[in-house]
Amino acid sequence: MSGEPTLLLTGFEPFGGETVNPSQRIAEALDGARIDGARVVARVLPCCFSLAPGALRTALQDVRPGWVLALGQAGGRADLSLERVAINLADARIADNAGEQPVDAPVIAGGPAAYFSTLPVKAMAAGLRAAGWPASVSHTAGTFVCNQVFYALMHALCDQPAVRAGFLHVPWLPEQAARLPAPAPSMPLAAQVEAVRVALRVALAHKGPDHAAAEGSTH
Repeated sequence: MSGEPTLLLTGFEPFGGETVNPSQRIAEALDGARIDGARVVARVLPCCFSLAPGALRTALQDVRPGWVLALGQAGGRADLSLERVAINLADARIADNAGEQPVDAPVIAGGPAAYFSTLPVKAMAAGLRAAGWPASVSHTAGTFVCNQVFYALMHALCDQPAVRAGFLHVPWLPEQAARLPAPAPSMPLAAQVEAVRVALRVALAHKGPDHAAAEGSTH
């Protein structure tokens, strides 16, 4: 309906030889959902350094969201990781889906060294844990396409303080972890979808500064 608040939710296509990406599946599952008065609009981004920022910009222009949550897969992590910092660095350990592998390259030449999420990441982590989902605040989004999109997102919105945005890393799905030679943490898709729904609900409801709670790390 006209004037309905909109939340842009992005995920990524599979990469690194995988045939599925939980971030894509979550975004698709929540596309069109209504959460506390806001409508979710989902977009799936290419896992490609040369294409992902443009696809993100197009989504931002088309949707004109009031909130943005970008999702990405973080294989090996056991919980939902709310990213706090995006850095201006692309340094790819593996090639992306187009075979590109930038090393020591800026995400945006001349841009700031880093951007912070404008979502209440500590409140979101606390809300997830209170609802029974494993969650933490992460201080590194890596240096692959996830970090690139996170940085590009915050750069695109740096002059739009009313739009709150950030990034959430999610674990592997069980079918991905089952193909590994050693046990690896995973979370079923239905659980991930519900957890992201909870995180979005907290983000939409939270007003004012983030929680002043310890969510730092020692290493």
